[in-house]
Amino acid sequence: MAVTRQAKLVGLSRASVYYTPAPVDEAELALMRQLDELHLELPFAGSRMLRDLLRSDGVVIGREHVRTLMRRIGITAIYQRPKTTQRHPAHPVFPYLLRTLTVTQPNHVWAADITYIPMARGFVYLVVIMDWASRKVLSWRLSATLTSDFCVAALEDALDRFGCPELFNTDQGSQFTSAEFLNVLRRRQIQISMDGKGCWRDNVFVERLWRSVKYEEVYLHGYETVSDVRTGLTRYFQFFNQRRPHKALTRRTPDQVYCTAMPELQTPLPRAIPLISAA
Repeated sequence: MAVTRQAKLVGLSRASVYYTPAPVDEAELALMRQLDELHLELPFAGSRMLRDLLRSDGVVIGREHVRTLMRRIGITAIYQRPKTTQRHPAHPVFPYLLRTLTVTQPNHVWAADITYIPMARGFVYLVVIMDWASRKVLSWRLSATLTSDFCVAALEDALDRFGCPELFNTDQGSQFTSAEFLNVLRRRQIQISMDGKGCWRDNVFVERLWRSVKYEEVYLHGYETVSDVRTGLTRYFQFFNQRRPHKALTRRTPDQVYCTAMPELQTPLPRAIPLISAA
């Protein structure tokens, strides 16, 4: 049977049948890392400013190239956007419920977010489930793609090991508004909260975690493989939970705060987490 006919029967374009994914070259990876570092330092910088900052460092790059790389690693400038987005009916968005809520006890509010982790060749995505009051990292997963399955796996792992929070907060990313992710929360009767569009401060504790993870672990180690990433993050999250004092917690560690309130759940961070999606 002709390839054209086969592609038509399975609903694929003929071009996608012949397409062979190309690896990301080292120059592109270096640019992505520079953009990620600049975004952490200057979260308000958009594609124009990032282009100018890179050019001032001797990197010849255009704005469209910067925008393409920003989309690829999932970063956007922090600013107020006009509310013109038409949301798909299959992806509901929930109101932000934490604005006037006082959170003082573990397992009252959990939060989740996704970030990009660079490697020497390629990159992976990291999702974390965090307890809002204690800052404890309850669960995490790595994935080569931005599908919802690795987020669902991290959520189910946290729920199985630490029980259920009263409220769960995320941004409006498609992974968190997917039916698969929301149904896990609905089955457990957990209230759902979502950040306002472009309002990074609504999930500020997880955003602060990304800065700590990248400057205290990721940028200090040149990860060669996904296995290296997994080993490094396992080491870092154990340090973050068990040994790293936090000023906001009166110099206590997340484990000390969490386990004082929830002594029956003194479970150590799990063994190394597998990659959910193959590269």
